[in-house]
Amino acid sequence: MVSVSNLAVHVGGQALFEHVSFLIRPHDRIGLVGANGSGKTTLLRVLAGELPADEGSISSAHYVTIGYLPQENIALRGRTLYDEAATAFEDLISLQTRLDEGVNSLNSIAPDSDQHAELLEVIGELQHRLEDLDAYRMRSRIEKVLMGLGFTVNDLSRKSEEFSGGWQMRIALAKLLLQTPSVLLLDEPTNHLDIESLAWLEDYLASYDGAVIVVSHDTVFLDRATVRTLGLSRRTLDDHRGNYSSYVSMLDERNEQLGRERKKQQDRIRDTERFIERFRYKASKARQVQSRIKQLDRLERIEDVEGQEEIAFSFPEPPSSGKVVMSLKEIVKSYGSAEVFRGISLTVGNGDRIAVVGVNGAGKSTLLRIMAGIEPFESGDRIPGYNLTLSYFAQHQADDLDPNQEVLEIVDDVAQGEIRKKLRSILGSFLFHGDDVFKKVKVLSGGEKSRLALARMLLRPSNLLLLDEPTNHLDIRSKAILQEALLAYTGSFVIVSHDRGFLDPIVNTVLEVSASGVRTFFSTVSEYVEMRRKEQAKAWSGKAASASEAVRPDKYERRRLAGLRQEKSRLLHPLMTELREKEREIDKLEREIRALERAMIEPDAYKRSDELKRTGKEVKKGKLRLTMLLQEWENLGKHIQSIESEFIEKLKKTES
Repeated sequence: MVSVSNLAVHVGGQALFEHVSFLIRPHDRIGLVGANGSGKTTLLRVLAGELPADEGSISSAHYVTIGYLPQENIALRGRTLYDEAATAFEDLISLQTRLDEGVNSLNSIAPDSDQHAELLEVIGELQHRLEDLDAYRMRSRIEKVLMGLGFTVNDLSRKSEEFSGGWQMRIALAKLLLQTPSVLLLDEPTNHLDIESLAWLEDYLASYDGAVIVVSHDTVFLDRATVRTLGLSRRTLDDHRGNYSSYVSMLDERNEQLGRERKKQQDRIRDTERFIERFRYKASKARQVQSRIKQLDRLERIEDVEGQEEIAFSFPEPPSSGKVVMSLKEIVKSYGSAEVFRGISLTVGNGDRIAVVGVNGAGKSTLLRIMAGIEPFESGDRIPGYNLTLSYFAQHQADDLDPNQEVLEIVDDVAQGEIRKKLRSILGSFLFHGDDVFKKVKVLSGGEKSRLALARMLLRPSNLLLLDEPTNHLDIRSKAILQEALLAYTGSFVIVSHDRGFLDPIVNTVLEVSASGVRTFFSTVSEYVEMRRKEQAKAWSGKAASASEAVRPDKYERRRLAGLRQEKSRLLHPLMTELREKEREIDKLEREIRALERAMIEPDAYKRSDELKRTGKEVKKGKLRLTMLLQEWENLGKHIQSIESEFIEKLKKTES
């Protein structure tokens, strides 16, 4: 479908990658991985046509379309959420508008005129094209994708500019999924998704009718969403048939094999060099010595296996603390008229390792800011424990760095005592080497800024870490090192993250934040997700039963419920009857149209030209009538659905 041949991109005279060749086949599920700075985003932008390659070529079939979701710089405004998502169907909307205009014009034109016949032909063509595009399911498709990505029905009428950057990315992702390009290029789509939306996206991509290439540092997502891995390393590309875990195993096995082969080669080289040194000046061995020297010159030496650079650090020993590190009591928090928390309480004990989860907008970051003491609240108590010293890493803390300061100055401003002598070494462990420490913050990439902000936070000892999405800009290997450091950390931490692979080994408690309050689960995040799935399945399967059994109504309440059901039946019965009639009429008309079309392609049909024209006109009229019937059927369905929804809301109010 798409062929990439000998691609190369250079930055500052140095090759970012070169000799990159691979094929993208229909329905490929590819994970693109590599260390930060290896060129993953650049490669996606080249594939999307946003950047030119310095060498090589990309060729594809004429029908192939490519859609690209960037990591950042998404700003949508001027339309409602629904209208913005609907721009994915601009061609379809344009066709529908033209069809509506044509149908409206038809009534004002004489039926026996040439203009009428020509307009019928145009309308028929537009109908065919709308049928091919599945126009009648547009709204349901839009709502399915938006709801899957975490939006609500009330969000549909909100302006796009009202949504934050993370939600803007979700809107852009929704539009891309609705456009269904042949090749879907996703650069870190998981960064701003909560756990439930992440699970939905995994399922959606599994059945996506096209190829997918995804960059992500979420190893669980990569393992579930991909079956092929492209690994950028040392300026070239590995193409591996398998998911990320399989790719890592392959690399380990290959590196072990190369290590063994290099050791054998080094042993042979040492033996040869000893022979040369021993007999260099012995005339009888001169020919053999020269032969051995030539062998060494011709030898293709196996290079030492270079490991990727890692963030290697350990947290300073935390000061001792009491059994209770921090408590929140009956916290009430609002932003204007929007209430975030009402009366939530939380206790963090010594050694607790808590993951905070919940849908985006539930208040996870607000909770951490309240715990950090930087977010005011209306009422309640924040009670620090004995000898509390906390460190706080904010989700967007990198944005607060002074753009005109140098990397070394940023950490020097907060470092104290003997540790100041080790700042260059500490920065080196965060991949700032040599003259990198003198770079201005304003020239750093997003990942570099995030690593710098994290390094700054870790410079002083603390017994409580508050970490809000610390892994968003760390590569896979760097996340593993941070994970190891947190495993060895002896203090307490509360961490907001949606990365299940990162969280599972390090947490022992999951705190779910939602509109109804907080719930605590003593489990890993994966175990929590499984419990939530069971809860949701039970809720759906028992929905009807719970509506009647949750509360045992008295006789007056039973009468009220019966009245609601009678009202619902009175409203729905005639509509359902009309809906079934429409379905029968549509079915009959479709059979008639198919019969007429079969008659038009019979072998001797061309001999009866007048009859053929009349049949053609009947087909066009039939299809026009079919379009109107389908629209009426869809409107009836929406009306029935709205009545059902209204009844459910009334039933909920009755239960409450």
